[in-house]
Amino acid sequence: MSSDILSISPDRDADIVKALASLPRMQILRLLRHKGPMNVNEISEALSLPQSTVATNVQMLEACGLIETRAMKANKGRQKICHARYGEIMIRFDDPALQQKSNLIEVAMPIGLYTSCSVSAPCGLCSAEGVIGLLDVPDFFLDPSRMKASLLWFWRGHVEYKFPNNARVLNAEVEAIEFTLELSSEVPGTNSDWPSDISMWVNDVKVGTWTSPGDYGDKRGRFTPRWWKLEGSQYGHLTTWVVSGAGTSVNGAKASDVTLAQLGLLDHHSIRLRVGIDEGAQRPGGVNIFGKEFGNHDQDIVMRIHVK
Repeated sequence: MSSDILSISPDRDADIVKALASLPRMQILRLLRHKGPMNVNEISEALSLPQSTVATNVQMLEACGLIETRAMKANKGRQKICHARYGEIMIRFDDPALQQKSNLIEVAMPIGLYTSCSVSAPCGLCSAEGVIGLLDVPDFFLDPSRMKASLLWFWRGHVEYKFPNNARVLNAEVEAIEFTLELSSEVPGTNSDWPSDISMWVNDVKVGTWTSPGDYGDKRGRFTPRWWKLEGSQYGHLTTWVVSGAGTSVNGAKASDVTLAQLGLLDHHSIRLRVGIDEGAQRPGGVNIFGKEFGNHDQDIVMRIHVK
């Protein structure tokens, strides 16, 4: 059961506010919060709602990141298991600019602005307008046009980003650092049942691994451009990685015992974020990284530093 708190702004998170403005969706969130993961049929029976109504509302809650789903085998075919990501949701009406100045430093990094990479095919890059370079040619990951990338994928290896360490500039005491990005597995074509162990490193320290359930192509991503064929990866899961004094979590679940103290944030002028497939991964199923104008979340990789 998730105990994470989600703090949202009415201006920035209008899609989440809209998702909450529905009695059936509120009932689904409350049910998953108290009962734990359930499939669509179980939710339908518990709330006495038609399955079609539940399926439509689950899709909207998943699209805005309030719940996560995973496909599992059932007696007949497959079933979708749903669980709530947050225990509490707070809508903040304070001044966003004042909040950022006081206790939050936020930087958005376009997915194509990685400073180093080491990838293997199948791999590729796309902008909102079209494919960048040649597919399955790792050397094109060094092409300057990568800066326009809205989607990138690779089978093995990593990409690394260098964020400004504004906490060091301000000489501020850091309470937690988080990274939010949309991820999925990578398989030629798509396959919703394709687990992949995707890892993250901060300043060369491996902070944790999250297992993506699959590579999704069942429907077009909310922001995926129309020219991108449905046979390609359409969207992923919005994942939030948090490192604090208590350890590291991914979407509220503990990922490792790595703490802030091990990252040496105040010792470096930059904060290096590496995303990829560890050489020792048990399920090395590749990775898709979705940026603005692709997937279900129109955002870059977002780093937030929580300071006192």
